[in-house]
Amino acid sequence: MENKKHRCTYRVLYGDTDAAAVVYNANYLRFFEIGRTEMMREKVCSYKEIEELGFILPVTECYTRFKAPARYDDLLIIETRINELKKVTCKFSYRILRQDLETGNEQLLARGYTVHAAITREGKLTSLPDAITSRLQALLPDAD
Repeated sequence: MENKKHRCTYRVLYGDTDAAAVVYNANYLRFFEIGRTEMMREKVCSYKEIEELGFILPVTECYTRFKAPARYDDLLIIETRINELKKVTCKFSYRILRQDLETGNEQLLARGYTVHAAITREGKLTSLPDAITSRLQALLPDAD
C-alpha cells in the first residue's frame, strides 16, 4: 500500500501566507496540485503527455478539512493517493503534513480530495486512453 501513495515536499514561501501569518486557505489547492502533478509524473505520465493526447483533467469537485495552520518556512509533506477511478472521472486524496526537522515527527495540517473529469479540448467528456487508465487502476487501494 505504501508504494501506491506519493510523497513530496514543499517549503512554505512568505507569499503563501496571509495577514494572520498563516498559509492562506486557497493555497492548499495549489499544494494538492503539486502533489497530484508529481505523483502523475512519477507513477503514470506527465500532464503534458495527457494534454498532447488531446485531453485535460479539470477539477470538478474539491474538499479541504483544516486541522492546524502552516506557517512561513514550514517544510510540508504533500501525500497523494488515487482513491477512485470511473469511466470519465478520478478522485485523488491528499494529506498535508508538517515535518519537525529536529524530531522527524509529522503533524497533520489538512486533508482533502479533488475529483477530475476527463474532457477533450472541445469540452466533451471522454474516457482516458487504456494505457493511462491501467496505470491509474494499479494505484487504487484495492488493486493488488
